[in-house]
Amino acid sequence: MCPLRVIATPSAAALVARLREKHGPLLFHQSGGCCDGSAPMCYPQGEFMVGDRDVCLGEIAGAPFYMSPSQYAYWKHTQLIIDVVSGLGGMFSLENGEGVRFLTRSRLFSGTELDELVAGGLL
Repeated sequence: MCPLRVIATPSAAALVARLREKHGPLLFHQSGGCCDGSAPMCYPQGEFMVGDRDVCLGEIAGAPFYMSPSQYAYWKHTQLIIDVVSGLGGMFSLENGEGVRFLTRSRLFSGTELDELVAGGLL
């Protein structure tokens, strides 16, 4: 079985659930662009245009998680762990004003996990 490329901590999953109650279906995008840098940004589905080249890494708490191609090239050898920390959320991200923000942590995939991702056509 292939390892998951993106997962959420329990606190991140709980925040996603609260935001979904307020805003409906959600999606995440991590661009590495200006403004909020490489922070994972949470949007209502339908209010953010995912690019043709963006990579869907999976879902966290039922919300699809996309990444820009340039960020994917940098992070593809890691499992992303979406967490929540105190602070201001991204300017355009739905958690802004909640007193917390999403944060990406990561761990390198093991050699075995990388082989599984390659065999599964996911890397």
